[in-house]
Amino acid sequence: MDEHEPHGQGRLRVGVVGIGWAGRQHLEAYANRKDVELIGVAGMEPALLAELRDEYGIPHAVARWEDLLALEGLDAVSVAVPTFLHAPITVAALDRGLHVLSEKPLARTGDEGLLMVDAARRAGRVLDVAFNHRRRGGIAALKRIIDDGGLGRPYYAKASWLRRSGIPSLGSWFTNREMAGGGPLADIGVHVLDYALYLLGEPKVLSVSASTYAELGTRGRGGGTYGAQAAGSAFEVEDFASAFLRLEGGATLLVEAGWAAYRDEDDLMDFRVYGTDGGAEMTRTGAASDAVEVLHVFTEDGDYDPEIGPPLGHRGVVDDFLAAIRAGESEWGRHDGSLALARARIIDACYASAAQHREVQL
Repeated sequence: MDEHEPHGQGRLRVGVVGIGWAGRQHLEAYANRKDVELIGVAGMEPALLAELRDEYGIPHAVARWEDLLALEGLDAVSVAVPTFLHAPITVAALDRGLHVLSEKPLARTGDEGLLMVDAARRAGRVLDVAFNHRRRGGIAALKRIIDDGGLGRPYYAKASWLRRSGIPSLGSWFTNREMAGGGPLADIGVHVLDYALYLLGEPKVLSVSASTYAELGTRGRGGGTYGAQAAGSAFEVEDFASAFLRLEGGATLLVEAGWAAYRDEDDLMDFRVYGTDGGAEMTRTGAASDAVEVLHVFTEDGDYDPEIGPPLGHRGVVDDFLAAIRAGESEWGRHDGSLALARARIIDACYASAAQHREVQL
């Protein structure tokens, strides 16, 4: 258990909405904090809800998120539910004066995300989004190298998350455009976009040129271990997307996100960058439970493989969220979801570009 101690403000009383994979990551992360009291969890699966209540000793386990938000003394809540529910739950929580940690993406669209950011600003509370992949060891190591000038000025980067058979179950909210807002570009591509722009120092995105494809999911293919596929089932989103981003200062970024494609069996997350004084290639292959991450750096003075620390995952996300709350009201305005909103606007522009077959300015 982590040895975190309260910082003079008492224990923060926290609840979690959603008990799928993501919600369980939030529960585990909070349970490892001595300065947090888990007082509520909400979920629609009665047996699993009861199991998690007993496992973590949570006093209130409810089906309706509205009942969780009404709990007396609640300070903060994690929202780990399908994307179409992010905005209504988050806005309601912020309007009650609660701090919110939402799963990615922020919302189905930038306009919907703006409602959440406006609510955070109106309430004067923290709104953070769970971009857990930027907390990986390889990304932390490469971030230090780039920020220290080890590669000079980066001018081209390519980042991707590719699966062979990784479409979430057909007929679920993941493949419903109204519920999800999009396919892999919105689901896993937003992680790729986030860690790539983070590594590059948050350059402004000037324009995007994107294409989306729905070649396998529409034929009931590409599900594999992520969920059974049935030919004829509804598939309303893309299964592969590619986007070329022009960045302020002249650099460019290519992003790929694919749930399904005829490629290697192992999942791949990567980032390649070329700079004026060096380059780097980072790959993470395999399933999340046993993924292998490798980082190579290339310079005029010699190539090397930096030491990579362990991934912090959702524990890192939760630690940062709680640190923002602990920092006090003077700092809360710096954590209003604006960065996640910028990501959502870029995703919107990518989908518009793909639909209109042209470059879209931001």
